[in-house]
Amino acid sequence: MMTKLSVNINKIATIRNARGGNNPNVLKVAQDAESFGAQGITVHPRPDERHIRYQDVRDIRPIITTEFNIEGNPIDSFTRLVLEVVPTQVTLVPDSHDQITSNHGWDTIENKAFLTDICKTFKAAGIRTSIFVDADPRMVEGAKICGADRVELYTEPYASGYAKNREAAIAPFVAAAEEARRVGLGLNAGHDLSLENLAYYHQLIPWTDEVSIGHALICDALYLGLQETIKRYLQALK
Repeated sequence: MMTKLSVNINKIATIRNARGGNNPNVLKVAQDAESFGAQGITVHPRPDERHIRYQDVRDIRPIITTEFNIEGNPIDSFTRLVLEVVPTQVTLVPDSHDQITSNHGWDTIENKAFLTDICKTFKAAGIRTSIFVDADPRMVEGAKICGADRVELYTEPYASGYAKNREAAIAPFVAAAEEARRVGLGLNAGHDLSLENLAYYHQLIPWTDEVSIGHALICDALYLGLQETIKRYLQALK
């Protein structure tokens, strides 16, 4: 099974919003990423719309020809948006409204009742539901109990520990990934994965269904171009 690459285009929207107008064109970048080989597009709209706006999500949906993944904290406005747009996948992330970026996964045991209800809501609409978790087998098992289809492992700790000791850095992720496979959950990964550390991650956890990559990929594209960058990320997943 091939691991899919979903390109997170939030940073493109950040650049656009810095000057107003529509340059760079978020919709065109989404289409270009797909034409260059990406198997999905990810967006993470936040309530303050500091990068991807809710209207962007609505505008992107009809032009996507691969998978569309919407990430975010399932507050009421986010839930309504997802149910309106009906993406391929929704990824539940426990970030607060003022977080710069996501920095932890759900406690699926403590938040069992809430996550169970929201999973039911999205799955009833035919939307594959993934829960963002830390690399902890207990949290993975908890996501299964909540009714999720997949988990997405929060990979920043792996990325930050990679240069010092990649074997130690990957170990908890292998354990969490093996638990996902044991309980029958699909497996995604994301946060600070890059051309430096992606191939080794995939080598150790080749049953990963999808990686969602934004910041590092867009930074690489400034030097390499978007097409060449996506080509290199896809090569790292082979």
